[in-house]
Amino acid sequence: MIEPPAEAAQDAVYRWLKQHVLTLPRHEATFVTEAEVCRATGSSRTPVREALLRLESDGLLRIVPKKGAYVAAITEADVESVMQARGLVEDWCVRRAALLGEPLAAELDRLLSRQAELQQSPVTFIECDREFHRTIVRSAGNPILADFYESLRDRQLRMGLYAIAASEERTSIVLAEHAAIVEAIHSGDPERAAGSIAVHLTNTLLAMRLPIAAGWVRSAADTHGCRF
Repeated sequence: MIEPPAEAAQDAVYRWLKQHVLTLPRHEATFVTEAEVCRATGSSRTPVREALLRLESDGLLRIVPKKGAYVAAITEADVESVMQARGLVEDWCVRRAALLGEPLAAELDRLLSRQAELQQSPVTFIECDREFHRTIVRSAGNPILADFYESLRDRQLRMGLYAIAASEERTSIVLAEHAAIVEAIHSGDPERAAGSIAVHLTNTLLAMRLPIAAGWVRSAADTHGCRF
């Protein structure tokens, strides 16, 4: 049997661990240790350690010496604050973005089609969702706002996963709301674009306040059947 190269092992552990962290209960803080990840993935400590460092760089956890990797809880206050910040940034950015018209709309159409293909894969659906919004923010041409928006990324991913878990229909609703945003940008109407973003973010916040839909669990595809 040929051992996989170290880089391939690290990437596999990174993907598994990222999906595991993103699907942890939002309201619970927890520690993840190297030993636990090694047992769950069947990997040695070196790729696990490198994967944890990458996730720390992503902002999804914080490595605490002699304790493990700390994954913070997301409080209701965090949700409110992040969504308020998103509302302010995305309102300004989408108004500017609407003036770009067709070039931006074409890229958003591509992302929307990709997201529609991912409805059965919650983590990648949310990652694509984030890329959709990030594209709008970056297109506005303000690097300071774009960097600030990026600083919210870890919270957005976990919150977004919770939002779609709260309702079986949420992915379809998200796609319809994204389509409305794209159509407004197609039309070159800043007010309409801002209104579409406002509706989407308001509904997202409402979804985050709902309890998780009955029967929703982390999928085997996301966790490879492993839990710790």
